[in-house]
Amino acid sequence: MTDKVEADDGQIRPESLIKEDIQHDELIRHREPYGPPGLKGVAANPFVFLCAACSTLGGLTFGYDQGVISVTLVMDQFLDRFVEVADGHPGSGFWKGLMTAMLELGAFVGALNQGWLADMISRRYSILVAVLIFIVGSVLQTAAVDYAMLTVGRTIGGIGIGMLSMVAPLYISEISPPECRGALLVLEEFCIVLGIVIAYWTTYGTRYMAGEWAWRLPFLLQMVPSFVLLAGVVVLPFSPRWLAAKGRDDEALDSLSKLRRLPPTDHRIQQELLDIQIEVRFHQQLNAEKHPTIQGPGARMSLRRELVSWADCFKSGCLRRTHVATALMFFQQFVGINALIYYSPTLFETMGLNYDNQLLMSGIVNVLQLVGAATSVWTMDALGRRPLLLWGAAIMGISHIIIAALVGIYSDNWPAHRPQGWTSVTFLLIYMITFGATWGPVAWAMPSEFFPSFLRAKGVAIATCVNWLCNFIIGLITPPLIQDTGYGAYVFFAVFCILAFIWTYFFVPETSGKTLEQMDAVFKDNSSSAETARWHAIENELLDAQRRTIEA
Repeated sequence: MTDKVEADDGQIRPESLIKEDIQHDELIRHREPYGPPGLKGVAANPFVFLCAACSTLGGLTFGYDQGVISVTLVMDQFLDRFVEVADGHPGSGFWKGLMTAMLELGAFVGALNQGWLADMISRRYSILVAVLIFIVGSVLQTAAVDYAMLTVGRTIGGIGIGMLSMVAPLYISEISPPECRGALLVLEEFCIVLGIVIAYWTTYGTRYMAGEWAWRLPFLLQMVPSFVLLAGVVVLPFSPRWLAAKGRDDEALDSLSKLRRLPPTDHRIQQELLDIQIEVRFHQQLNAEKHPTIQGPGARMSLRRELVSWADCFKSGCLRRTHVATALMFFQQFVGINALIYYSPTLFETMGLNYDNQLLMSGIVNVLQLVGAATSVWTMDALGRRPLLLWGAAIMGISHIIIAALVGIYSDNWPAHRPQGWTSVTFLLIYMITFGATWGPVAWAMPSEFFPSFLRAKGVAIATCVNWLCNFIIGLITPPLIQDTGYGAYVFFAVFCILAFIWTYFFVPETSGKTLEQMDAVFKDNSSSAETARWHAIENELLDAQRRTIEA
C-alpha cells in the first residue's frame, strides 16, 4: 500500500503525489523570468507599459471627476446656480452629499455591468463603451442648468467611471509579466490621484473667473483624456488570457509575443501560454462538473451560465478570494480617504484654517497623495503587498487618533492654539502620503490578481462594486458626520484603520512575484489530491501537444 503523509496544506495525500507537487512547485519557482522586477522590469517592457498607461487614462478621468467637486462646492459662481447646496439652504448638507455621492452610485452600476460585458466583448472593447458613456455624462455636467440635470450628469458619468475603474486593473493584470505586475498596476492609482490633483488646481485657478465658466470649464476639460483614450484603444492588443478563455489560442500566442517583444517560439512565451491554457482548461473542467445542467447553446443557457458564474464567486474554491478582494475595497474607503478628498476644505476648517489656507492645504494634500502613489511603483514589487497594507493601516490609524484628540481639545479656540492646529494639519498630511503609498494602490491592484480566468472579470467587478458602494456611503454621511460630531469623524475612521490592520494580518496573503495562474496555490482553495492530479494530467496533455506541434 502507498504510504500517506500530511502535506503543507494539512491534507493527507499519497507520498508520491506530494513529491510530484513539490517538484512541480520547484519548476514554477525556477522558471526563467522575462526581466528584472519593479521599475527595471517596466523599462524592459515598454509596449506593455504603453498599453497599461493608455488603459489607465480611465483612472485619470475617474480621479478628475472626483477631484473637480472639492473646490467647486465652495465657489460662489457655482452656489449661485445651485442654491440647494449653499450653506443656509434647508437640507444643504444632504443635497451636497447626494450630488457628490451620485457619482459613486452610478459607478456601482457601471462596475456591476462591466463584469459580464468585459467577458462578452473583451476587455479592450468594454473600455471603449465605458469612455463613450463617460463623455455623455460629462456633457450633461458641463451644460447643467439646474440641480437635477447636474446630478443626472454625475450619475451617468459615474457609470462610465465605474466601468473604467473595474476594467483597467483587470486588463493590466492580464497583460503584465509577473515580475513587474505590481508596478504596472500602480499606474491605475497614480492616474486616479493625478486626475484629482489636476482637477483641484484647475478649479483652484478658475474660481477667479467671472461667471459660470469658473465651474463649467473644469467639467468640460475632463473630456480631454477620454478622447485620448478613445484613440488609444486602437493600439491596445486583446488580453491573451481573455483570448485563451475563448479558445482562440493562436491569437493568444500572437498577443503574448507582441506584448513581450519576443518571437512566438521563445521558450518563455511558450511556457506562459502553456500555464494560461492549463489554468483555463482546469477551471473549465471543474466548472463543467459542478454545473453539468447548464452546458449547451441558447440564450437561456447563456443566461443561466452567467448567473451561475456570479454565484460561483461566493462558493468553495473562490469564496476566500472574494472575501479578501471585497474587504480590501471596503476598508480602503472606510479608512476615510474620500471624505478628505471631497470635503478637505471643510475638514481644514475644523482645524482652524481660514478660507484661503483651507483651499491651499487641500491642494497640497492631494499632491502628497500623488507622491505616496509614486513610491509604490517601486515598493509594490520590492516590499510586497501585505507589508504595505499593515504599515499603512497602522500609520493612518495613529494619525486619525492624534487629529481627533487635538480637534476635540482645542477646536473651541483655535486662534489661541495655532501650534496645535498646524500639528493636526501635519498629521493629516502624513495620513495622505501614507494612504497614497499603501492602501490606495494595493487595494486597487490585488483583486485583479486573485481570481481564476473564467471568474476574473466577475470577481473584480464585485470588488469594485463594493468600493463604489462604500464610496457612496462615505460621500453621503461625511457632511453630517463633520457637522454633528466634529472630532468624532476622525475617531470613526481611526476605528476602521485599526480593524483594517487586524483583518490584514489574519487574512491577506502575499501575491507579489506570483503569476496569475499560481493563485490556486496562494489561496490553497483548489488543492485536493484529485484536483492536483487533474492539473498535472492537463499539463502533461498540453505539453505533449506542444511537443508534437514543435516537431511538426
